[in-house]
Amino acid sequence: MMHRLACFASGGGSNVQSILDYHAALGAAAPFVPALVASNRATAGVLTRAAAAGVPTALVEQPADGPALRTLLEVHGITLIALAGYLKFVPAEVTRHWRGTVLNVHPSLLPQFGGPGMYGHRVHEAVLAAGARESGATVHFVDDVYDGGAVIGRARVPVHADDTADTLAARVLAAEHALYPRALHAVALGLVTLGTDGRAHGASDAARSAALLPSPVALEFTPAPASTSDS
Repeated sequence: MMHRLACFASGGGSNVQSILDYHAALGAAAPFVPALVASNRATAGVLTRAAAAGVPTALVEQPADGPALRTLLEVHGITLIALAGYLKFVPAEVTRHWRGTVLNVHPSLLPQFGGPGMYGHRVHEAVLAAGARESGATVHFVDDVYDGGAVIGRARVPVHADDTADTLAARVLAAEHALYPRALHAVALGLVTLGTDGRAHGASDAARSAALLPSPVALEFTPAPASTSDS
């Protein structure tokens, strides 16, 4: 199945750019095509990035209007959704209709430093204030709870003694750029799925490694179910 991908962002869209670049690198092997980039801000840089790449754009004027947002997605034939620095809560009408195909990236190792109000530099400042020795990025399925959906994958980075929120943010952002497009790729191929139990179920490391482009950083995906044998 060739998924039609919609990306939502509120700012500059560097994560969206990493997805566009990854898609271009995949070429004919890509299981998804960027079909829409949307933002709640008319001046968001992500819209300029999308236009430069020839991807249709849309302004979400009423982010809480579930029926309108669903109509927008259906008009574009969307089957896969990536939230990338989108600072609005996605209505349940959307997350439930596209259950298992709505993803978000968060700049910490969830469930730590997640939830309402935890975004951008607030996350990195909280990590430093807590004295954490590592941080990173998490990609998860989206449900009705802020940052509460099943984890698809993580990328860890060290926290240095002399880090500021800015230096830590830059290191985590690089991890996001490596993790997010590969997580989307894995979900599009069915290598990670959302089960009826609300948990993420992954394929084997070998199957995933064979399918995804090599990553510049170490990635941790949800593990494959443990094999069982008759006793």
